[in-house]
Amino acid sequence: MKQMHAVTRRRFLTSTALAGALPLLASCNQGPTQSNQPNQTQNAPSEKFQWKMVTTWPPNFPILQTGAERFAAQVKALTQGALEIEVYAGGELVPALGAFDAVSSGTAQASSSSAYYWAGTVPAAQFFTSVPFGFTYEQMMAWLFGGGGLELWQETYDPFGLVAFPMMTTGVQMGGWFNRKLESLADLQGLKMRMPGLGGAVLAKAGVSTVNLPGAEIFTAMETGTIDACEWVGPYHDVLLGFPQVARYYYHPGWHEPGPVTELAINKDAWDKLPAELQQIVRAVAMDVTNWSFAQFETENAKALAKIHQEFPDVEILRFPDEVLREFKRLTQVVFDEVSAQDAQFARVRQAYEGFAASLAGWSKISLESYLAALAL
Repeated sequence: MKQMHAVTRRRFLTSTALAGALPLLASCNQGPTQSNQPNQTQNAPSEKFQWKMVTTWPPNFPILQTGAERFAAQVKALTQGALEIEVYAGGELVPALGAFDAVSSGTAQASSSSAYYWAGTVPAAQFFTSVPFGFTYEQMMAWLFGGGGLELWQETYDPFGLVAFPMMTTGVQMGGWFNRKLESLADLQGLKMRMPGLGGAVLAKAGVSTVNLPGAEIFTAMETGTIDACEWVGPYHDVLLGFPQVARYYYHPGWHEPGPVTELAINKDAWDKLPAELQQIVRAVAMDVTNWSFAQFETENAKALAKIHQEFPDVEILRFPDEVLREFKRLTQVVFDEVSAQDAQFARVRQAYEGFAASLAGWSKISLESYLAALAL
């Protein structure tokens, strides 16, 4: 049964990715109309660029890997082939977690990944993906494009020879799968959970033993009892990986990643060689793919949540107890203080991030929070 389950998951991943990719490939393969051909030939850029893009996503991984491929296809179409990007999934050209170094060194010209994967090298990078009790996706985009966050991102990456832009988002995530019901802080003691980054550091201070496992290893670790709990993304990807079959309790909210944004990182030398009009196309397509990914995750998460209700009646979907959330929030500030004391750039970005959060608070209270409260009536 275990082998059959793994095969089924692989087939489902592959078929889902292909289904999403075929309409795009069809549209990109449609040639220009006869009346447009002379104009397009005349206006086509004379200089050609060929890039390699590495990702941290598995081959055929829905939305994230297929989103990177969508980006490359749209850039090629809109630049009339002046910029061609060959996309390599994690492990195909370099190890998945080698993407940052590969682009920094020029082995590849670009990557699709998450900035918080580089926390060991660039602690401040975590703010450009998501941090515990941080921004929603909408607030994150406001900070990046209205509050100076994108400029701070470039400043943070400049010593590594990189420029970066947001490209894709998962939207709000879930809090994780547990084989133990959490009714108080005492239930966290001795728990073994897969959670990386700042969220993992917060859990460790709450008495949880944390580990960082790649997605492909989480199901087996849960099934064998190597870990008691895990978090990945949200219902869509969690169902694909089979978590409802190996855990009974599914917790929300995703306090550790309320609105993650993934990144397009580009080698600065390669970026500077692009003409301004090609740079603008790259930025515009990255934003288009970001909007597309948000729509995909919202749509597919809703379907997958309904699937959990229908097909896995033993799974309980629960909210973290208030006591637990309050402690996580308190410990988040403890972790932030510790990292700030060790890394000046982390402290600098944190100050800007929290300052913008404070400036949003009044508006968020009478817009988002008030509306959600009204929905609950």
